[in-house]
Amino acid sequence: MDNNYQVEAKNGEIGVEHQSDKKTSMFKSCFSFNGRIRRLEYGLSCIIFLLYFCGVGLFLEIASLWGIMEGFGELILVIPAFWFLISQGTRRCHDLGHSGWWQLIPFYGLVMLFADGNFGKNEYGENPKGRN
Repeated sequence: MDNNYQVEAKNGEIGVEHQSDKKTSMFKSCFSFNGRIRRLEYGLSCIIFLLYFCGVGLFLEIASLWGIMEGFGELILVIPAFWFLISQGTRRCHDLGHSGWWQLIPFYGLVMLFADGNFGKNEYGENPKGRN
């Protein structure tokens, strides 16, 4: 039997809804600054960013040995990675009930990794865990 169903009783009516309908999928609109994300998605975003950045660094080091991809080409590879990291950080700040500018505070990234988000809906949207 599937345990992903939840029974709700409202005003004498009984309704059944699937729990995955309330939860948002991970990395949905990952370059957007709107909404909220969970700690897991933010942590995975940081890991993806680090792996990508190390890969780009290695690629650029090899490319510089061959004399290709200098100057403007490096910028093309790096800007989307920073956009991704900043947008995910902003959405994580929203889950904590703060503006995205809070991610500029030194060591606030640790808070974003380990602090639990606001319970229920806040001004930035619904709880990404689907809990109210």
